[in-house]
Amino acid sequence: MTIAQVVGIALVASVLLVLLRQARPEWALLLSIVTAVAVFLLLVDDIAAIIRVLQEVADRADLDARYTATLLKIVGVAYLAEFGAQLCRDAGESALAAKVELAGKVVILLLAVPILMAVLELLIGLLPAA
Repeated sequence: MTIAQVVGIALVASVLLVLLRQARPEWALLLSIVTAVAVFLLLVDDIAAIIRVLQEVADRADLDARYTATLLKIVGVAYLAEFGAQLCRDAGESALAAKVELAGKVVILLLAVPILMAVLELLIGLLPAA
């Protein structure tokens, strides 16, 4: 059961982090990063299953593969940006975390441009010719 493993790892790491932050803050940061990576690795199979389901739904709906791939990239960027921002916050770098979030938003917007253009072209095509 993945959630039990995640909670267990998080609880052990939290106790260790409280103890380490007082004596060795640099080790606490390293432990925080290692814990985050461990949790992510536990979730890789679940993430892959979700991607497979989304691909199957997109195939059944006969969606263009470009758009499906773009949407998955957007979700990936959002999660990675959040992950990076949280690591920065754990290190006490709130300003840097905000920059990571901003970069994630810019990349998401950049990735979304082709989808937005396709939607706009579709809407323009639905309008009656003047």
